[in-house]
Amino acid sequence: MPVTVRIPTPLRSYTDGQSTAEAEGDTVGTAIDDLAEQYPDLREQLYDDDDQLRSFVNVYVGDEDIRHTGGADTPLDGDEEVSIVPSVAGGS
Repeated sequence: MPVTVRIPTPLRSYTDGQSTAEAEGDTVGTAIDDLAEQYPDLREQLYDDDDQLRSFVNVYVGDEDIRHTGGADTPLDGDEEVSIVPSVAGGS
């Protein structure tokens, strides 16, 4: 089932400038994998060498951080919106 994935501005250069993309998957992991298949250059931005989501890549289903809802195994029913949110670090 297709879900809408929101792409943050820093990653849009890897998605042909698209701010959203449709991805197929019944879990967050399969949807993100499908997105990475559509946009191969995006994969290295999202995944580390062990094929795990990078620690600074936050993924939300609606308003829920997937780290609190089952991680990549968080189920999707097709009505949700998935957002990729890179961490922002700063300080003075």
